[in-house]
Amino acid sequence: MSGLRAKGRVLICAGSDSGGGAGIQADIKSVTALGGYAATAVTALTAQNTLGVQDVMGVPPAFIQLQIRMVLEDLGADAIKTGMLADVATIGAVCDALAAHGAGIPLVADPVMVAKGGHRLLAADGVATLAERLLPMAALITPNLPEAEALVGFPVADVPAMHRAADALLRMGVRAVLVKGGHLDGAVLTDVLATAEGRETFESPRIASTSTHGTGCTLASAIACGLAQGMSLRDAVLRARAYVRAAMRAAPGLGQGHGPLGHGITLDPARLELLN
Repeated sequence: MSGLRAKGRVLICAGSDSGGGAGIQADIKSVTALGGYAATAVTALTAQNTLGVQDVMGVPPAFIQLQIRMVLEDLGADAIKTGMLADVATIGAVCDALAAHGAGIPLVADPVMVAKGGHRLLAADGVATLAERLLPMAALITPNLPEAEALVGFPVADVPAMHRAADALLRMGVRAVLVKGGHLDGAVLTDVLATAEGRETFESPRIASTSTHGTGCTLASAIACGLAQGMSLRDAVLRARAYVRAAMRAAPGLGQGHGPLGHGITLDPARLELLN
């Protein structure tokens, strides 16, 4: 096994963020910071900064599939992460390519639907396709509360509802789900991890910060990197949560809106539980 192979190869299928704080830029930075190797299939281009998304340009589905095939046939991957898949055609292209070339590789699917500033990143008719095609392929999905609501069809406005949403998603055929509670108010941030074996709740003090752009992308990519490196799902989630929190504290303070994280930080493995 080569050095790079041993570190964990992650293929990221996601949109580009011109501001560098979210999307495929955040994904690459996160995987690299955690010692993995990031390869990419760009699904869309966005013109955005910390104040919001101004425009989106899709990548032709055939070219998305070609990117995926080129990576998997040569470099390979130990885990795959999907982010922004803007429409039905893109979702179908990615699912077809992963089924043909990435069978058996654990997939972390971040069901990106709306940008931090409110710009819609998934067409309305894409939600059903996402649920029917991509989510059953995933080893883990990582919805925030609005995304969970769109998938399950009922309000998710408190922690008990997060548990109900997690159970509903498992019944829909999802193998594991991390429902993220960042949209709730309160001094404590709660995430719920659910699998067929049971549920676990992770709690941590909420960090008061406007540097929150790309937290979802960062978390999902960090989890995928952990899986690629042979970590258990629980340990990958724990390390990823710790990494996001540390990166928020190390934020460079750029931009006039929701700023980017400090992705270049490193973690002390002995302090991971404390950081969570």
